[in-house]
Amino acid sequence: MPTNTDTITNFVNAWSRMDPGELASYFCEDGAYYNMPTQPVEGRANVETYIRKFLSNWTETTWDIINIAAAGENLVFCERLDRTKTTAGDVDLPCVGVFEMEDGKIKLWRDYFDMGTFVKAMS
Repeated sequence: MPTNTDTITNFVNAWSRMDPGELASYFCEDGAYYNMPTQPVEGRANVETYIRKFLSNWTETTWDIINIAAAGENLVFCERLDRTKTTAGDVDLPCVGVFEMEDGKIKLWRDYFDMGTFVKAMS
């Protein structure tokens, strides 16, 4: 059985396929995604819709894991560099994701990054 760290590593690697259904499948049915500069999105179906919207102008993405660590039974921290190409511009965005896990799925994902870096790249 994969560890929570394995699950998050697989989740991060899955972003390069840019498949909203696959990405949402990593979440609990009542899981939530909190992209910290915005409001949280709750429920797997809503997470999938949210991911689909922001992937709509992406042409390519690769997320590099810099550091990943587990704390306790259900917490994973993942420092990343998200390299994304879009129709509006390209960005290399340093991020840290904090994942609360439940039964091998993401219960809550909080993602921290500098919105200014993202906005500047899209200008």
